[in-house]
Amino acid sequence: MSNVTPARPRSMRGKRKFIIIASQFNAPYVQGLVDHADRELRTLAPSAAISVQRVPGAFEIPVVVRELASQAKADALIACGVILKGKTDHAQNLSRSVTDALQRIAVGHGVPVINAVLSFDNETQARERCLENKINRGTEAARAAVEMADVMSKLRRK
Repeated sequence: MSNVTPARPRSMRGKRKFIIIASQFNAPYVQGLVDHADRELRTLAPSAAISVQRVPGAFEIPVVVRELASQAKADALIACGVILKGKTDHAQNLSRSVTDALQRIAVGHGVPVINAVLSFDNETQARERCLENKINRGTEAARAAVEMADVMSKLRRK
């Protein structure tokens, strides 16, 4: 991952809807992602409807994302979660499982799913990327969501 936040995309036109699906596990870090994503979405798409759907943990995110994608309720979905590495392979297995599921859902339903379910080796990394401003992954996720909603809208108009 880069240590630099990508440039802000141009502001979108039209009414958009974004849904953030957020894990309750590792709550302070996930809330940091949600807060930064929400703030950036409101800056880039001031007229957009933005909602947050909470789930217990990262493993539960894909089933809710799939349900929302199948209902075509949003222009883009942002999955937010934090997985901290422990002494076993559980974090690595969980991260891969969630990533693979989110990709399948996005491709299968044709709805942009921005993966901000992040794995970290330690809390210092989580703090830097979830709570601070320099390389906040919530901000990056919001920018990707806005850009992908715009791309998909243009493609569907053709």
